Amino acid sequence: MAHPYTRLPARSFWRTAVAEPAPRDIADLWSPKFPIGQDDPVVTAGSCFARHIGPALLAEGMHWYDAELPPPGLTLAEREQRGYRRFSFRTGNIYTAAALRQWIAWALDEEKPPEDWWTSEKGLIDPYRPALQPGGFTSPEEALAARSVTLAAIRAALTTARVLVFTLGLTEAWWDTGTDTVLPMCPGTVGGTFEPARHVLRNHTVAEVTDDLSAALDMARGVNPRLRTLLTVSPVPLTATATGRHALVATTHSKSVLRAAAGQLADEHDHVDYFPSYEIVTGFPYRAMSYEPNLRTVTPDGVAFVMSHFFAGTTGRRSGDGPRRDRPATAPAPPSHGGEEQACDDAVLDYYGPGSVPPAR
Repeated sequence: MAHPYTRLPARSFWRTAVAEPAPRDIADLWSPKFPIGQDDPVVTAGSCFARHIGPALLAEGMHWYDAELPPPGLTLAEREQRGYRRFSFRTGNIYTAAALRQWIAWALDEEKPPEDWWTSEKGLIDPYRPALQPGGFTSPEEALAARSVTLAAIRAALTTARVLVFTLGLTEAWWDTGTDTVLPMCPGTVGGTFEPARHVLRNHTVAEVTDDLSAALDMARGVNPRLRTLLTVSPVPLTATATGRHALVATTHSKSVLRAAAGQLADEHDHVDYFPSYEIVTGFPYRAMSYEPNLRTVTPDGVAFVMSHFFAGTTGRRSGDGPRRDRPATAPAPPSHGGEEQACDDAVLDYYGPGSVPPAR
C-alpha cells in the first residue's frame, strides 16, 4: 500500500525544494489561502518592515488603502517625519500583538486610551507614538485631537478593508503599570522618563501573542465580518534586548515565538493566512543576501525579492513580469536606501550601546 510521501510534490522535499535550486529560483513558498484581488482594499500595519508593503502594492496596481492622508502643504520629508503614508493609519510602528490589540480596542471604543502625555523641552509627546510629532504637541488638547484623528482612521480602515496585513516584530514590550498599557518604546529612549517601579519589561509567550492577535482580529471582524488577515513576521532582528540574553539568542527566541503564533492562527482559522517574508530573508539558503552590512537592514533588492514571492502567489507572476496599472499620483515614494533604519523607532537603541553617544532628545 502506498504511503503519503509517494504522492507529495517536489516542494515538500528539502533536496528538490531547497538544496538543488539556486536561491533565487526557490519557488512555491506560499500558496495563498484566500485570493487578494487587485481592487480589494488592503490595510497594512506592524513593525518597520511592513512599511514596504503599501508602496509595493500600489506599484503593482493593487489597492493599498490609506485611511489617514497627510494634510496639504507638507513636503515629502515632513510627511515622512510625521509618519504619514508608512502604514494605513498614523500609529507609527506597531511592534507587538499586544499593541495591535490596544490600538484596535481604542479605535472601536472597547477601551478608553489614557490621556497621558510625556513632557519634553519641545512640547508634549504621545507615549504610544513618541517619534511621530517633531517638536511635540503644544497642548493636551492638540495631542488628543491628533490621536482622535488616528483612531477614526483605524475605524475607517477596519470597516473598509478586505485584507489586513499585519507584520509582527517583537515579543519584548515595555508596560506602563500605572495605566496598564503597552508602550512602543522604553521610556527614556525616544522620550519620557524611565521609572523602574512603573515601567516593566514583558517578553510575551506564544500563548500571549496568540491571545492578543485573536482578540484584535475578533474585534476587527466584529465590525467587518468579511475581513481576512495575512500575518507576516519581520526579518529585521532586535536592535537590542533587555532580557540579559545575547542579542542573537534573544532575536531567535522572539522571532520563533512570533512565527509559531502566526502559524498557529493560520492553521486554526480560514480567515487568517501566513506569508513567509521572514523565511525568504532569513532562511540560510539565502545566505543573508538581502541584508545590508549591518545584518539588520533589509536592502531594497531584498524587499523586492520578498514582494516578488507575494505577487507570484496573488497574481501568478513575479513582480514586474507582466502588465500593471499606472501607479497612482498620490502613491508614496518607495523607501530610500537605508530608510528602514530611520523608520524603525527601536533603531535608536543602538546609540545606547558601548562606545556610542546617545542622541539628544
